[in-house]
Amino acid sequence: MHTIHTHVINSAAPEYAEVFALREEILRRPLGMSLHNEDLSRDHTDDIMVGKADGRVIACLMLHHLDDGQVQLRQMAVYNEWQGKGIGRQLVAAAERYAAGKGYSTMVLHAREVAMGFYRSMGYRQVGDMYHEVGIPHYTMEKDLHASA
Repeated sequence: MHTIHTHVINSAAPEYAEVFALREEILRRPLGMSLHNEDLSRDHTDDIMVGKADGRVIACLMLHHLDDGQVQLRQMAVYNEWQGKGIGRQLVAAAERYAAGKGYSTMVLHAREVAMGFYRSMGYRQVGDMYHEVGIPHYTMEKDLHASA
C-alpha cells in the first residue's frame, strides 16, 4: 500500500487547480460532462481534503456542512493509476478523523452504484432507495463517526 500525505485546503489554495483537474478527469469527462458547466459555489465553502504523492494531488474529496451533526462527503476522486492501492481508503479515513474532530457525528455521501462495495467495506450503510444523479445510479450512504472512533 502506498502512503499519501493528506491535508485540508480551501478553494483559494494553489492545489485547488489540481483538485479541479482531477475531478474533471475522473468524475465528469467519462460521463461526457464538465465541471465548467456546473454550479461550483459549494467548492468555496467546503473543506477540501487532498491526498498527495510525489508532490502532486492524486486524490481528493470535499466535505460539505449539512448541519451541526452531519457532514457530506462529496466529489471523491482518485487518479486511475492510483486506484486499488489503498489511496481512497486512506483519504476517507483521514476525512472521517477530520470531521469527527470538527464535532460531526455522521458522514453522509451519495455513492455511485459501482462504489458502494468500497464504502460498505469502510462501515457505511445504505439509507433509502436508488436515485439518479449526474445521469447514473446513486445511493445515499452514511456512517456514525463515533462508532469507528
